[in-house]
Amino acid sequence: MGRLSRCCEALVLRYTDYGEADRILSLLTAEYGLHKGFARSARKSRKRFGAAIDPFTIAVFHWQEGRGELWMLQSAELVDAHFGLRRDIKRLALASYGVELAELLLREGEPQPQVYTLMRSFLAGLGRDGDLQTARLLLELRLIFLLGYMPHLLHCSACDKSFDQESVAFDIMRGGSLCPDCRRADDERYSLATMGSLARTLKVPYDHFDGFRYSPKTCREARGIFDQILRMILPREPKSLKFLDRL
Repeated sequence: MGRLSRCCEALVLRYTDYGEADRILSLLTAEYGLHKGFARSARKSRKRFGAAIDPFTIAVFHWQEGRGELWMLQSAELVDAHFGLRRDIKRLALASYGVELAELLLREGEPQPQVYTLMRSFLAGLGRDGDLQTARLLLELRLIFLLGYMPHLLHCSACDKSFDQESVAFDIMRGGSLCPDCRRADDERYSLATMGSLARTLKVPYDHFDGFRYSPKTCREARGIFDQILRMILPREPKSLKFLDRL
């Protein structure tokens, strides 16, 4: 009995060339989560794959199960190549960081419908004229939230007390925001307004990227908060981050 052929829509996160003509793709899907796919003769067969196997591309892939968890990709039909984000090196750099961040945070084989929708919307937004700093902030915040790593923002993580002061301490190793009675002298301090902005953002549908505008102070403080969180939950620093930060 032959192997069952299946198909699903997927986002190409990255690829690795294998041998003279083959390619191994890292794919993100809603139904199957993160998966690797083997595309035989992909670099020669324009008819079966074409531009559908380039990074940041959305395509419908036809595949069969291979050895282990590796899919044997048979063909692909292009859905969206995200040409808009490819016109600018800064947008490409942020796209590279975004897909690498998602791949580092996800476990292979677990369904990820919300993260898939988030990544589609993130890349589509980069193809428009949205603010790049805001897009990065929104992506990081929503990935942290959807994957269950969101710390306390508006209540003390140690005693659950509500805040009535203008600034709060933050220590991800102690669960997030801290009140004056629970904080340490060397804890980083952030404005309560920034914490409120981040909390309000989480109430907006996570696939919305247009129309957001944060103050420079909120962007700066959010960067400090997210850097703490990502250092704790990532297995390593994303390789694309140094290039992105240089830009």
